[in-house]
Parts: sequence; C-alpha cells; structure tokens
Amino acid sequence: MRKLVFSLVLILVAARVAAFEIEDHSTFGPKQAPEVLRILSTTDTAIFSPMIQSYLANNPDTFIDYTVASSTEVMGAVLQQSQPFDLVISSAMDLQTKLANDGYVQKHVSGVTGALPVWAKWNDMVFAFTQEPAAIVISEAAFQGLDMPRSREDLITAMRRNPERFRGRVGTYDVRQSGLGYLFATQESRVSETYWRLTEVMGSLGARLYCCSSQMIDDVASGELAVAYNVLGSYAFQRSDLDGIRIVLPSDFTTVMLRSVVVPKTAPSPELAGRFADHMLEQAHSNSGNFDIRRWLGPSDGAALSRINLGPGLLVYLDALKRRAFQKEWTNAILQ
Repeated sequence: MRKLVFSLVLILVAARVAAFEIEDHSTFGPKQAPEVLRILSTTDTAIFSPMIQSYLANNPDTFIDYTVASSTEVMGAVLQQSQPFDLVISSAMDLQTKLANDGYVQKHVSGVTGALPVWAKWNDMVFAFTQEPAAIVISEAAFQGLDMPRSREDLITAMRRNPERFRGRVGTYDVRQSGLGYLFATQESRVSETYWRLTEVMGSLGARLYCCSSQMIDDVASGELAVAYNVLGSYAFQRSDLDGIRIVLPSDFTTVMLRSVVVPKTAPSPELAGRFADHMLEQAHSNSGNFDIRRWLGPSDGAALSRINLGPGLLVYLDALKRRAFQKEWTNAILQ
C-alpha cells in the first residue's frame, strides 16, 4: 500500500512539473513515510534545506516534496491551475497577499501565530519568516580607482561619469517576469524618484535583465557584471565564494521584503502544513539558528531599513491597469 501511495506521489510530481516551469525539485525524508508534505517555494533548495532538516529531526516519519519555481510561476500554479501543494512560500509579498485576498488561502491559527508581532502576519493567512534587504552587489575590480558607492545617487554618478566601464555590465531584475523584481521596483518608486533616474541610467548603458538574484550574483562573481542592482541581500550574504565582491545596503534607504508562507485552500494535508508552518515561524522568530529573522538583514552599515508592510496596500500595483502602466514606463526607461 505504501509503495502505491509513493507511486502516486511521483505521478503527481510528474504531472505538476509538466503543468508549469520549475527551477528545482528535491525530496527529503523516508519515501515510505506515512505523512507527505508538498511545498512550492521561490526559495533555493540549498538555502531552505536546513529548515526542512530541522523539522525532520523531530518528525522523522514525514516525506517532504520540495519544488522551486519563480514567484510568477508559483502564483500561476496556485491561482490558475489549483496545484495540490500544502504550503506555498514566496518572496513576492504582494502575490501572496493577493492569493489570500482572493480566497485561495485558508486561515491558520495557533499559539505560534498568535505570538507573532503584528507586522509579521496578515489576517491569519500570510505569515512572514524572514526580513531580506534589496542590495547592490558590486565588483570591487570594476570600481578600481573610483569611490565605492554607498547610495543610489553615488551609483548614478559613477555610471554617468564612467559609461565605458559599465556599458553592458549592469544587471537588474526584469520586472515583466520577476514577481519579486516587480515588488521591489514598485515599492521603491513610491519612496523616491531616484529609482526612475537610476533606471534610465542603467537603460542607457544596456542593462542586462534577469529573473533571479542567484544568476545576477553569479555573473558579478565571474566578472561579467560590474553591478547587480536590487539583488536579494540574503542570497549574497550567505555565499562564501564572493572574494572581491562588495554587498551594499543603500544608505539613502534599503527596501526590506518579508518572505512569507501560506496554506492554500486546496492543501491535501492542511494540519501537517500548519505544523510545519509553526516550526518555520518559531525557528525564525526565536532569533536563533539559520533562519533567525534578524540574521538575514546582514550588516546594515548605517542603512535606513524600509520594511514593506503586509496587507491590502500591496494590491495597488497588482491592478491590471496600474501594472500595465508601470511596466510600460519601466520598459521605456530600461530598453533604450
């Protein structure tokens, strides 16, 4: 019987892979376990696996199926295709909020969620377990002889005065494809007009556009890029192979997103999902271990941290007309 159940799990995984584009797929725990938890996530497996292993240490009879996809694919999998996942983890706070607001998420109430700070939860459906800054990742070799930028204005000045150094060597998110990139861009544009001036300068230098932070960091490390803008600082800080790379949290303001978890309405095992969510949240908010919610901020170096708040305010730029208008303005600025 257990073999039959596991075979069905594999069939479901294969069907799920065919339904939308994934970046990675891993399994943890015994294949014959009586409990099966399916997680859909935007978080790289290498970064999230310590959390899974810490859960399995006390719950060895659980098989965990972990699928990684972009935030846009994650949204589509839940919103359009009703994929059978028990937990959805995403860096795109606005998309998670939309899922909850539109009735695709169920409430989860426990002693752990009740103890969370107000800023870390919304409507007992969306729960934050990290605080992660948008950083500028810089090749020190590319800035040899120049002042290292500490703010957006510094970066604008350096690129304008030295276009030959930076042409074709600046990277940032493609906000038409990346949900997190779109979130960072819209939130930053609300805070400061500097965002649009910086976008225009990057566009004039033939900025290279990316889906993911990891790829941008890799290209700075290899020397293909001189600068990567709005990279997830948490991904950069945890790398041990970035010799000659500077990670800058802008001193004018540093946008901080909250990585969050939700339990979809279609979760096959909602009780198990709730237990795992509680484990995640307790680990993060107890300020200990790999997911200490303060650790992911890295050294602030005097940066003014601007945390994006959970709630319906995140839905403003998900309006179809506003989204189209923003992406048109962004495209005109970045594709010159």
